[in-house]
Amino acid sequence: MSSISPVPASETPASPENDPTAALRINHTHAGIRARAAANAARDLDDAGLYFNRELSTLRFHIRVLEQALDETHPLLERLKFLLIFSSNLDEFFEIRVAGLKRRMAYGNEEAGMDGHSTSSVFHEIATSAHEQVERQYHILNTQLIPALAERGIHFLRRNTWSKAQKEWVGAYFDDEIMPVISPIGLDPSHPFPRLVNKSLNFIVELEGRDAFGREGGMAIIPAPRSLPRLIRLPKELEREGHQEYVFLSSMIHAHAEKLFPGMTVRGCYQFRLTRNADLAMDTEDVSDLASALKSELLARRYGDGVRLEVANNCPAHLSDFLLRQFRLEHEDLYLVDGPVNLSRLMAMIGDSERADLRYTPFVPGLPKALRKDESLFDLISRQDILLLHPWESFGVIENWLAEAARDPSVLAIKQTLYRTGVESGVVSALIDAARSGKEVTVVIELRARFDEADNIALASRLQEAGANVIYGVMAYKTHAKMLHIVRREAGRIRHYAHMGTGNYHSKTAKLYTDYSLLTAREMLCEDVHHVFQQLSGMGEPRHTEHLLHAPFTLHRRLMELIDRETAHARKGRKAMLTIKCNALTEPKLIQALYRASQAGVICQLIIRSTCCLRPGVPGVSDNITVRSVVGRFLEHTRVFHFHNAGKAETWCSSADFMERNMFHRVETCFPLLDRKLAQRVRKDLDTYMLDNCQSWTLQSDGHYEKRCPGKDEAAISAQETLLYAYAARP
Repeated sequence: MSSISPVPASETPASPENDPTAALRINHTHAGIRARAAANAARDLDDAGLYFNRELSTLRFHIRVLEQALDETHPLLERLKFLLIFSSNLDEFFEIRVAGLKRRMAYGNEEAGMDGHSTSSVFHEIATSAHEQVERQYHILNTQLIPALAERGIHFLRRNTWSKAQKEWVGAYFDDEIMPVISPIGLDPSHPFPRLVNKSLNFIVELEGRDAFGREGGMAIIPAPRSLPRLIRLPKELEREGHQEYVFLSSMIHAHAEKLFPGMTVRGCYQFRLTRNADLAMDTEDVSDLASALKSELLARRYGDGVRLEVANNCPAHLSDFLLRQFRLEHEDLYLVDGPVNLSRLMAMIGDSERADLRYTPFVPGLPKALRKDESLFDLISRQDILLLHPWESFGVIENWLAEAARDPSVLAIKQTLYRTGVESGVVSALIDAARSGKEVTVVIELRARFDEADNIALASRLQEAGANVIYGVMAYKTHAKMLHIVRREAGRIRHYAHMGTGNYHSKTAKLYTDYSLLTAREMLCEDVHHVFQQLSGMGEPRHTEHLLHAPFTLHRRLMELIDRETAHARKGRKAMLTIKCNALTEPKLIQALYRASQAGVICQLIIRSTCCLRPGVPGVSDNITVRSVVGRFLEHTRVFHFHNAGKAETWCSSADFMERNMFHRVETCFPLLDRKLAQRVRKDLDTYMLDNCQSWTLQSDGHYEKRCPGKDEAAISAQETLLYAYAARP
């Protein structure tokens, strides 16, 4: 990142010649933009050619993540980290999205979506692209990253490079650490093919000779113990001075496989890994105890249907064909890889590495000026709204506020939603302390947060044991809203406080994800939050909220109205403009509302991190729409919706993306920034993203993304580095 010259957001030029939207406008007048000819509005907005396929768009995002491994502005270990994140992302993509496609194909469901693609055509296109990208991933690893790391003193040692002393140490490690916990499984009529855990590392072995029972050699499976690390660092006395040297667990097992089959000859040993369907298919109508039902489903997840088979590329075809038959997969599901099949497990090495010079420069999260005083957060929030932008501003503020509330005898009740929180959580510790001190603590825990279900079940038990009221939300709707409500007695009356955010109450991801947090004592906002909590814990008709938008009740309808209002302004010749920043855009009616806005002349700036089904740049339909994706050091996670509204601007933050599930199948909140200065600050942040020419990708009308780069005489601007410079603490 050293090549980037950050510009504080407060210094972002606002003159017309530097206006990032100026070149996008159609017809300029003193009042704004004239509407296009009415004939353009006649275009059929249900035309499949106006939409990208959701699954293919998601895969393109994962490819943009892989591209970061080639970006030399990232430090070397961070480039490796991006490559490993691509592996992790692809795992989940196959476990959920591809598994869903295969299930639909199995049932003969070829119904096309709004993009016109049949299920099988999408699957085949994914398979073609995924094979290309996986091959490319290992090429990047083997020809660029591993040699570059070796030049900097970090080595992954192959078996043929081990010294005599290293071979002896590996042999001893195998005998002492691996042999006692490994269980090879011979394949014969009395030992059928084993049921292997999802994404576990395994080896298929060809054997020759007879065993102790006189059985002829054939094949065996070696499941690698999940308790063992996949990458082991050699003792310092065996490393060259100033170097870090690692050995793969797979190399150790390859080197000593014959010890597992005494008296027999190992003709070949090849690693493989099976990815299974990991989506939870739970019939909520037949569930009487959600937690118990989830526990059963979590066990089943480990053994779902196979969806992808990864095998070392030196594995003979007859063995890989044998594995495909065992898992009922086709050749299209086979991925031959030139290296470890479980790359994401290498992430531990990056965290343990001593080479800070190959990582991002650390920073200290900042605090708004108002929070730098030694003052009760309740006193401060009672006077003014506080807005934080994580990770550049401290998430510790929320943890400290909860800890203060737990200690404060004036606090009567705390209510909070938890979606993803983490095992070690200051937030949870504060809630437990508050419950134990006799405060009324109510926690709405979403047990079905994908891949965090087990942690959330354990979390619910801890809170219940402390005396908190634990609610699992509404059965058919995931509770995805991020809300905290504190009730306090002050000077003989009840006072309400609230926190609302775009991200989770998770201290680890708060260091990696960009998210807004609003802390407020505004009576109407707090009252709205109170009503949403009542809706979640009780029963009855939808509670009215004055300012807060609330899915599945008012959010979608109101967003449509806000977009349509901008459209109406444009048709009257007024300046009309909106900016949407979120993670994904897939909901058809919202997309069509944006198309209509574009046709009327509204400048639509969309900053969509990952999946986008809207096709920009279509003449007469979306040529006033630009779509950008920012991929960098931090995961872009803020959801911000800004509407110019003929000069009476409105800026909203939300827990929801522009997706069907968020609008209709989840409990979400969307809150306005009523403090004018805070709203202006967020708009400057959005302008900074629009100026990014280092980590920004522009979606083209044909579906590919083009990386933005500084022009010959243009300053390099990274939005993330600029915001870090503007908000993080000064060294």
